[in-house]
Amino acid sequence: MVLEIFELYDLVLLLVGLALLGVALLPRVISERPISAPVLFLLFGLVVFSLPLGLPELHPIEQGHFVERLTELGVIIALMTAGLKIDRPPSLRGWMSTWRLLAITMPVTIGLVALVGWWGIGLAIPTAMLLGAVMAPTDPVLASEVQVEGPEGSTEEEGKEDAAGGEDEVRFALTSEAGLNDGFAFPFTNLAILMALVGAAPGNWIGEWLLVDVLFRVGIAIVGAIGLGWLLARLVFALPVDAPMAKSMLGLESLAVMFIVYGAIEFAGGYGFIGVFIAAVTFRDYERRHEFHEPLHDIAEQSEQLLMATIMILFGGLIASGLFAPLTWQAIVVAVVIVFVIRPVAGIVALLGFERKWTDRLAISFFGVRGIGTFYYLAHGLNSAPFNEPYLIWAIAGLAILVSVVVHGLSATPIVEHRLGEGSPS
Repeated sequence: MVLEIFELYDLVLLLVGLALLGVALLPRVISERPISAPVLFLLFGLVVFSLPLGLPELHPIEQGHFVERLTELGVIIALMTAGLKIDRPPSLRGWMSTWRLLAITMPVTIGLVALVGWWGIGLAIPTAMLLGAVMAPTDPVLASEVQVEGPEGSTEEEGKEDAAGGEDEVRFALTSEAGLNDGFAFPFTNLAILMALVGAAPGNWIGEWLLVDVLFRVGIAIVGAIGLGWLLARLVFALPVDAPMAKSMLGLESLAVMFIVYGAIEFAGGYGFIGVFIAAVTFRDYERRHEFHEPLHDIAEQSEQLLMATIMILFGGLIASGLFAPLTWQAIVVAVVIVFVIRPVAGIVALLGFERKWTDRLAISFFGVRGIGTFYYLAHGLNSAPFNEPYLIWAIAGLAILVSVVVHGLSATPIVEHRLGEGSPS
């Protein structure tokens, strides 16, 4: 038994080393090719967990608390990275595409997915609502090919600039949307949990949900994030960096800010995801041209990529362990419709009248990549309340993520680069 444990330990170390090597080297190989790193890590996990190596089978329900915590960490780091990437100062007009996607696309997506789940495959109302809520977040990790490029490159590359703030509108809209809707999915997930616990009738939950889950918790997150982000930025940028040890530690402040903000806001009863992204944007907006921003972003992005690789390898392991076994043909149709119909339609509706060329609006609507946020909210919901058909909704969500990762991963680079090559005037 001891020998078997050490053999498994050695195997895990080998796999971790291969994953780290992939994180380090893949960007050099695939940067100009129509393939994304998440697809390759997923395939790696699928192959490794399919081989007779003695690796344990993975089950999203039985190991639900591990899934929730791992993906929670992945989302937190991704939100910090996304916030630090954005060069455009926060404003109502400059962020209009974001507000449209958040206020229209997100609730329309939730409602349509819930409707299709209830009407198409007969899910109970709370379960259909949970499916709608978990499919709403777009992913700031898996959509890296269509995100803004960070503090150094987003304002200097000729042909990629946007008059509204130095960033291409498609990249900006998708980055800022992913940063915010990963947090604003929480009230809707909590709505599904309340429905499962007290019943679907609005009289059982509407008061508590509006006052606590929407107004109070969102308010705490916004106010706390702005205050903490400003205070921490002032502290970090005020202190000199002269000693060699201090220079070697540059960038770790981003992880410190992330954990401090998330922990403090969660402790106060707010939504930590919303808080982390807003704090990161606030941090980025403080002394915008400061030399610290590049190492802050780089450390956050490296951490994000390590978590992404880990989660996608384990996602491949889930598939190899039978994640898709509960799927029926109706469920397969629902997963495909979520990716190719519901999200694009909801995005197009939100951007009607938006002052951008139609190819920009189509690209923003199409590249709503599903991913790690969906994993987190699904694990959190199922850990918090009893829902019918948990294996089925895991299978539907997993298939939607798989389709999204593959299709968007293969198409993102050529489509976005073709747009930028043609120019994208407002």
